[in-house]
Amino acid sequence: MSINLKRFNLETKQGKLFKALVLDKETLTEAQIEKRFGIKNPTATISSIRQRGYAIYATRRTAGNHVEVTEFKYGEASRKMVAAAYKAMALGLV
Repeated sequence: MSINLKRFNLETKQGKLFKALVLDKETLTEAQIEKRFGIKNPTATISSIRQRGYAIYATRRTAGNHVEVTEFKYGEASRKMVAAAYKAMALGLV
């Protein structure tokens, strides 16, 4: 079984977000994603990128104005996640 990670068209909104997070290693909030890329549902777009095999992490923090914000950034998958993926593949779940 082979897993094919789709490539992103870097001209689309999703592709531009992928480039910023994964290739340029930026950390972005939901509001920044909405404003900069015109993406109305950042969480769904992030989920789509994750489904293609990229480890995008979400961190919640309190901003200076006491508002909870979620920041997204690309990182390496933990050993536990990699082990779970291999086990799922071995069991034929993916």
